[in-house]
Amino acid sequence: MCPWAWGSEPAFRRLRTTLAGRVRWRRAYAVLFDDEDDPAPDPAAETAYYAGYVERISAHTRAPRAARLSRVAASSWPSSLVAVAAELQGGAVAERVLRRLRETVFVLGEPADTLEAALAATLGVPGLDQVRLRSDADSPRALERVRADRAEARRPVPEVLDVQSGSPHPGTAKETSGGGYRYALPTLLLRAPSGYRAVPGWRPYATYAAAVEELCPGLPDSAAPLSPAVALERHGSLTGPERHLLAEGAWPPPGAVPVGTGNGLLWLHPDEASVHPGAPRHPGAAL
Repeated sequence: MCPWAWGSEPAFRRLRTTLAGRVRWRRAYAVLFDDEDDPAPDPAAETAYYAGYVERISAHTRAPRAARLSRVAASSWPSSLVAVAAELQGGAVAERVLRRLRETVFVLGEPADTLEAALAATLGVPGLDQVRLRSDADSPRALERVRADRAEARRPVPEVLDVQSGSPHPGTAKETSGGGYRYALPTLLLRAPSGYRAVPGWRPYATYAAAVEELCPGLPDSAAPLSPAVALERHGSLTGPERHLLAEGAWPPPGAVPVGTGNGLLWLHPDEASVHPGAPRHPGAAL
């Protein structure tokens, strides 16, 4: 649910594609909107402020933002539980589920901040067993995992406590209400036998590739860009920044379905468009 993390997906998707099969990628859900947070005294004012905040961030990242945000998410817990539950059904399914959950905020403007909303957002994801997803998301195992992720996010490495960077979002760790710190979102922590590198905040792909190169020389070799059709089929949905970073060739590919947002288009593969909650329901429908 973090707009900076959403805006980092183009670089992260390319990094995952480039390093596929050679590294292990693990997400830790930091719980941005916690159940312990006090409710806003004026929800409408909070929503207006937060929508403006997201708009300012999207001016840097160029990531889509919802044309209208209905509310600020009440909690990150339900979507985090559904995301970790989806991991039990395989990496490809988990990626699609997580993407749908992010799009509830930044494309639809309806944050999946209840369990029912988070489950509904995943309807039609290829290969997903909805009955199992509900059961796993409501299990002690999922709750224990998200609690562990939340705790891990509140034990940042020393390197992120004071970050000097020209990025509009350097990624310096955030002070918590209890006087501790948590990682700023997103933060990528790269580990290898030779050590680790922390790359916090919003960074270009080249910065991540350079950090990998420092730890494992020669690992981030340049992967050939995908054709637009293959990229859209592989990912299901692509933002403008993602399609520029992941695909090379004439755009859009045949059958791609555009979805309007507050600042541009999200592109859906036709199979994804047939089940995506934000897709036009009829050919030629207004976006």
